[in-house]
Amino acid sequence: MVALAVLLIIVGIVLLLLGVFVQAVKFLLWVGIIILVIGLIAALMRFIRRQT
Repeated sequence: MVALAVLLIIVGIVLLLLGVFVQAVKFLLWVGIIILVIGLIAALMRFIRRQT
């Protein structure tokens, strides 16, 4: 689960940067934001489960 969250965050950041620098693939910006949010939610869920 840890590797999946880290992988989602890395992919989200890469797609976010591609979406910012390449205007032709503007949808990658939104895909990157969505994947980044999913990765952060997964990391928070793991952190909350570990606390209880």
